[in-house]
Amino acid sequence: MRNYPGSEIRNVAVTGHARSGKTTLIAALLQAAGMTTTQGRVADGSAVTAYDEEEVARGTTMQNAVAFAEWQGVKVNLIDTPGFHMFSHEARTAMQVTEAALIVVEAQAGVEAVTERVWRWAEEFNLPRMVVLNQMDAMTGAGMAGGMAGGMEATAAMVEELRERWGRNCVPVQLPVFDAGGFRGVVDLVTMQAFLYAEGDGSGRGKIAEIPQELAQQARAAHEALVELVAEGRDELLEEFFEVGTIPEQHLITALHEAIREDRIFPVLFASGRGAVGADHLLDFLKVYAPTAAERGASAGSAMNGAGTALEAGYGTNGHGSNGDARQESVASELAGNGGGNGEAGHATTRAGVVMRAVDDSEPLALYVYKTLHDPFAGRISFFKVVSGVARNEATVENYGRGGQERLSHLSVMQGRRAVEVNELHAGDLGAVARLRETLTGDTLGQRGAEMRVEPVQIPEPSMTYAIEPKTRADEDKLAPAMHRLMEEDRMLRFFRDGQTQEFLVAGAGQPHIETMVARLKRRYHTEVTLKAPKVPYRETIRARAEAQGRHKKQSGGHGQFGDCRIRLEPLERGAGFQFVSEIFGGSIPRQYVPAVEKGVVETALSGHLAGYPVVDFKATVYDGSYHEVDSNELSFRIAARMAFRQAMEQAKPCLLEPVMRVEVEAPEQYAGALMGDLNTRRGHVLGMSTRGRAAVIEADVPMAEMLQYGATLTALTQGRGSFHMELRGYEIVPGAVAERVLASARRPAAVAEE
Repeated sequence: MRNYPGSEIRNVAVTGHARSGKTTLIAALLQAAGMTTTQGRVADGSAVTAYDEEEVARGTTMQNAVAFAEWQGVKVNLIDTPGFHMFSHEARTAMQVTEAALIVVEAQAGVEAVTERVWRWAEEFNLPRMVVLNQMDAMTGAGMAGGMAGGMEATAAMVEELRERWGRNCVPVQLPVFDAGGFRGVVDLVTMQAFLYAEGDGSGRGKIAEIPQELAQQARAAHEALVELVAEGRDELLEEFFEVGTIPEQHLITALHEAIREDRIFPVLFASGRGAVGADHLLDFLKVYAPTAAERGASAGSAMNGAGTALEAGYGTNGHGSNGDARQESVASELAGNGGGNGEAGHATTRAGVVMRAVDDSEPLALYVYKTLHDPFAGRISFFKVVSGVARNEATVENYGRGGQERLSHLSVMQGRRAVEVNELHAGDLGAVARLRETLTGDTLGQRGAEMRVEPVQIPEPSMTYAIEPKTRADEDKLAPAMHRLMEEDRMLRFFRDGQTQEFLVAGAGQPHIETMVARLKRRYHTEVTLKAPKVPYRETIRARAEAQGRHKKQSGGHGQFGDCRIRLEPLERGAGFQFVSEIFGGSIPRQYVPAVEKGVVETALSGHLAGYPVVDFKATVYDGSYHEVDSNELSFRIAARMAFRQAMEQAKPCLLEPVMRVEVEAPEQYAGALMGDLNTRRGHVLGMSTRGRAAVIEADVPMAEMLQYGATLTALTQGRGSFHMELRGYEIVPGAVAERVLASARRPAAVAEE
């Protein structure tokens, strides 16, 4: 394939709710562009972006996949993103390296949970959005029975729903064409031409035709509405509109492109991925109206001296970034003066630790790795975006964060799983390279002496944790290396050992996410494990002051053992941990033995008193004791301290502590009442509720023991439209009835305890 400059590249994140037909739509686009001879299907794994074995088995996308289409002199890079809410975090990483989001909405279902989520994320990235109402051929009721009239009535209802959610700037740039058999094509409201597709053709290639007579009046009205909206805010266009009554086609094309790029218009299109209806016209639309890679504002990264933060600049000369940082805007506006702010040639600028880099071949080379994949044959594959400069095959680059050097051997662009080797990739393009030694997702590579670091996109914290147990010794040996490979692919996964319970734990977005990880362990790495609920890391503490003496004396011929100490235990405020104080005066215990007393107390506290959980939030004071000049030693005083601690605990009113989580639940407002009621049944304390767009955000403190399976409940209560995040707030005393159940399950038989 030939080399494409940034001005001829369109990077598009294809996003939307699960089952909206994203993967099938991409397959139709690839066939229409001649990249495949037949349209791939998700069901049999022949779709280009549905190659993962677990995705094929479960029939849903679980990770980003990249494909490209060469179409009429431009290259369209398409990133297929997951729509199931457990895996939707992948869409955030795709948005960081693309210039537009194609929001795919299933025509019958309308806007769903993840549709709203990806729209909000696109807003955060200031990413232009184009809406595709997909699977129009599956419409039932009025859309099929009423022919053109019924189809248009159903279409108007769908567009109205989009406007209610996202504003009047959601405007059709096409109208669907129906006949008695269903969805047959589209009318382009800019060129005022119809594109019709033969029934059962499936090639994705339509024929230009006259607008059907029964649709002509609606098409004219929709064209005028589009023209009026495009002209808003542009004085020269308004003047032309009022003088002529319309805007010439070429002027309208240019103005619509700018309006989409600047987020003033969100165009609505119609297609059928299954029937490949509208596929070629959608490619036409992306070529003409989607922002080019070169139109992206200058990318911002932190200088490698540790100063500053990495940001992403926006589009056009205003340089607005993904989080609207004022410092970034000031630097970007300076670049606008020399062309850097609007994607033209510019120079790298450093201000307050921030490096601004224009999307231009003349800039120093910088690559941002946004995805890692482990292939059984090719090894580790690193997917990257060329932030600036030109990446050439066999070039040596430096990993700015890790310090080593890497060679770009077998530079490629990815067509699903298949790598297509290229000699070079220009600024703004997406590529891949295999077998980098140390580079992982989130790393920035580039030219030595021109360091910058692109900040990785923030991934939500895992919301569910399971204990993971290898089935055999052989599985145990393979578990850690296999898990680390999976974590390189999926930044949401966590794998660690709990220091208190000594369990191996794996954390993810929810039960399906973790179950998929277990399936991949077995299928790819032949490692079998068992999942079970993790142990809650309870702790123990005291509520009263107590004193006790520990005296250890042992004589067995020769040197004996003697240690005697008196300690005082006092409760501390929650979260204070452990304090040890010595009040020994007059040498009742020699100074060298005091650390042994502390060690004895610490060792015994770690093993607990009530149920084997560590004792925390207390102060231990050694204030008296005695020793023997010959028989005393460190071991004797450690044993004496243990004895004293156990006796003091009997009098100190020991109790159980449980971890309490600060939980934030986000869901549509209609579910707020049910969610708060459920949190109350979990012994939660609701702190308050706020709104975030159309969603309600509930904040509550809930014991960890009540949150272990919360993900499944939240999905059921909100029909998959809710999400939650939690972090440890602190420890609180367990209520009596609950404590009795915990202690009953934690106590061991006496015979086992003595061993």
